[in-house]
Amino acid sequence: MVTVFQEPITAEEIKAKVRDLGADLVGIADGEVLNQHPPDPANPKRPSDITDHDAGRVIVIAKRLTAGTTRLTRWDERHKYYNDELVLNALEMLSLELVLWLEDRGYPALIVPPTHVDPRDYNGDPAASLGPVLSLEHAAVEAGLGTLGLNQMLLTPEFGPRVQLTAVLSSVPVDCDARIAESLCRGPACGRCLSACPGDVIGHWDRDWEACDTYRSPHGFNALADHIGRIIDEPDIQKKKAMLRSEDQFYLWQSILRGAGVVTGCRRCQDVCPVGDDYPALADALDAIPEDNDDKRARLAAMLADEAKGVLPASYLAARRWIGAPAGPEDEGA
Repeated sequence: MVTVFQEPITAEEIKAKVRDLGADLVGIADGEVLNQHPPDPANPKRPSDITDHDAGRVIVIAKRLTAGTTRLTRWDERHKYYNDELVLNALEMLSLELVLWLEDRGYPALIVPPTHVDPRDYNGDPAASLGPVLSLEHAAVEAGLGTLGLNQMLLTPEFGPRVQLTAVLSSVPVDCDARIAESLCRGPACGRCLSACPGDVIGHWDRDWEACDTYRSPHGFNALADHIGRIIDEPDIQKKKAMLRSEDQFYLWQSILRGAGVVTGCRRCQDVCPVGDDYPALADALDAIPEDNDDKRARLAAMLADEAKGVLPASYLAARRWIGAPAGPEDEGA
């Protein structure tokens, strides 16, 4: 863009506007830093892959999840799916308002929503986990909003992991925020995310994303493909008709209608995390973890013993830029 058409603007003015629009948190990351440090170098998802012109700054925006739904402890509670989808809808609308506000001042911008995946990554396997076109969790760390936790989720000082994220790309020339230096996560010394996980998909600074998708998107594309496949394979015409009228079919139809259970789903690990200024007001409903068991406790103890000996998994070493130094013994390489 020709600079004569651009109004002077500061990072603080952008952040004030984002908060006025209803966001709870906002930070600004340097697009070039994200280009240089993709989470997966083998399959980089960088701002420069999205736009050649307007990726100099990544404005990461967060809106908190509602406390009332967080205090519902069933992982498959549809009230949570719907309320979380409404939070996401509000977040998308305020990011659109920010784009229009920036463009009125001469700075082209575009939204990177959390639900946008690259269709070129799809290989014909509905069960395969597809990542976003840009990892908003990693962008949020670079924007100073928080650090990653044991299961690779974003933790913020204000709301722990109980936030939805979106991002706006623009080359508006403003100052960027610095990463938080110290890890917010206590790792296996806490381990509540692992203890609460209904699918037991959390590892040592890692997560089985494909297995997690069964829970975090319970009525997503894989569930739809499986359901349709079962109907096609059923030889009995009356059973086919019954399957078309089943509860499974009804939930899939509802989820397609609104995205609840597709773009939203299980968030037990987010609910029970004790990080965040908001957690004390939630703790009476969440401190007990019925999903915990002896096997999970033993695995956490083994992780903690490894860390006490200075042994950290490859998953941590690959992500330590965004996790920070884990609690406990110093990691000399971090």
